[in-house]
Amino acid sequence: MLIEVTDANFEEVVLKSDKPVLVDFWAEWCGPCRMITPIVKELAEEYAETAVITKMDVDNNPETSVKFGIRNIPTILFFKNGEVVDKQVGASPKTILASKLDALV
Repeated sequence: MLIEVTDANFEEVVLKSDKPVLVDFWAEWCGPCRMITPIVKELAEEYAETAVITKMDVDNNPETSVKFGIRNIPTILFFKNGEVVDKQVGASPKTILASKLDALV
């Protein structure tokens, strides 16, 4: 299941998760962000048992975006045990994102 995270629930959903977490930082007006949304949704289904897949709208959640230095979107951060362990900037193929998740699960 794809989860929308916000500044308010980021700590609970992402940082306190006992599973690896993918956070897709995106915005409605961003073309490349819209291109990878179907990929992120597929990953959410495929990794439902082993990882948490989330999206965060940077326009509506500036606090978290600033905290993690998000300057370009889409940016995908990979978290494990509450720490950023990997990062992918720009639209990326599903194989790259899946391989980064596989390394964490």
